[in-house]
Amino acid sequence: MGGCFSRLSNRHHFSGTADFPPQSTSDPISNHPHPPHAPPPPPLPPGPDTGAHAQRPPMTMPYAHVDTSLRALAGQAEGFGRHAIGGVHGSVYHVTSLADDGPGSLREGCRKKEPLWIVFEASGTIHLSSYLRVSSYKTIDGRGQRVKLTGKGLQLKECEHVIVCNLEFEGGRGHDVDGIQIKPKSQHIWIDRCSLRDYDDGLIDITRESTDITVSRCYFANHDKTMLIGADCSHIGDRCIRVTIHHCFFDGTRQRHPRLRFGKVHLYNNYTRNWGIYAVCASIEAQIVSQCNIYEAGEKKTVFKYMPEKAADREEVMAGWIKSEGDVFLNGAQPSLIDGSGADCIFKAEEIYQSWTMEPASHSLKEVLQLCTGWQDIPRPPDC
Repeated sequence: MGGCFSRLSNRHHFSGTADFPPQSTSDPISNHPHPPHAPPPPPLPPGPDTGAHAQRPPMTMPYAHVDTSLRALAGQAEGFGRHAIGGVHGSVYHVTSLADDGPGSLREGCRKKEPLWIVFEASGTIHLSSYLRVSSYKTIDGRGQRVKLTGKGLQLKECEHVIVCNLEFEGGRGHDVDGIQIKPKSQHIWIDRCSLRDYDDGLIDITRESTDITVSRCYFANHDKTMLIGADCSHIGDRCIRVTIHHCFFDGTRQRHPRLRFGKVHLYNNYTRNWGIYAVCASIEAQIVSQCNIYEAGEKKTVFKYMPEKAADREEVMAGWIKSEGDVFLNGAQPSLIDGSGADCIFKAEEIYQSWTMEPASHSLKEVLQLCTGWQDIPRPPDC
């Protein structure tokens, strides 16, 4: 299964009823009631072998071939971050120290200006005392080891062509501390096969004119405000933001899967279950295309939320738009979609990138996303 392995035993304490923080009003419930007599959601279909854009059999994952050689990963992202090449044209940098800084450390490699393909020679935890800033043309490749970042997170600031693969992020503490913070004006970023949980702010935040980003095959758990895209209604430059999120597993996280302002987000083949407020939120001018995702409700049933705001250069108060195609809603999950002016103007992914790997929402997809997202116990490929 393309390097997948079963980690259900490590995840059982995040399934079922999640341990959410106290209720807050930071992402309030919108005033769009559920239909009083909504029909029950359809069961998950078994799933045919192919869909509109699928080019693979069931129970495999996209781009599994990239694990055959070290640098084959470069340029293999799907969606908006498809051009990210990381440090493919640089030398290999070996992390030999799990210290926060100093010779052989991850921080030392990330601050270097030249392109680098960064690999790890040992497993363990790197405790970051401050944000670890990543410079352009870097690949941080955790394949072959189990490396966890804690304390603070990665900061992708005014950089381009960065790939982050197969790392764990847990226990980030402090004001405005995110697992991966992408701002401002960063582009061509790919976050792949990372496990993220328990940070004081977001797990992945993408704001302030950062764009052309893909988040794929990641595992999110034990968290409140999971993924914010678009800073606030005053940052009108965030209209440029474009993000693809696919084949991710949001496991009991409370809200923001994602919450979007201004930009464009393409969601496909993700599994979101047991959220605490809502699954996906469209705020000011957001354009969200949700295709062939699985939304499985816990206590809270509303999948899509609309949160009206007023852009700094506009007079009207408005939310954004969401288009749902082929999504499956389980355990009483209610889409609560709203039609209206602007809904027909949502972007069409096929007019931006020609192909992507997608299959119908099915039992096999749900199973593989539970097994094959987040950090994977796979060997580091040879550099050949």
